[in-house]
Amino acid sequence: MSPDSMASGSVRSAAEVNEQIRALWLRAGGSLSTQERQEYELLVVEWAAAIRGNVIEAA
Repeated sequence: MSPDSMASGSVRSAAEVNEQIRALWLRAGGSLSTQERQEYELLVVEWAAAIRGNVIEAA
């Protein structure tokens, strides 16, 4: 996943992103390569944004 894909406006739920994070860790066997670490960091940022969006909607 590239930063451009996040900027395109595609919005996924926190649950969807969390599932992708879990799948990444499973594929990696618990030890991330440099590329996987970059993907993980992007996913965590996306997940946090989704969580913030849910909090704002609830308010």
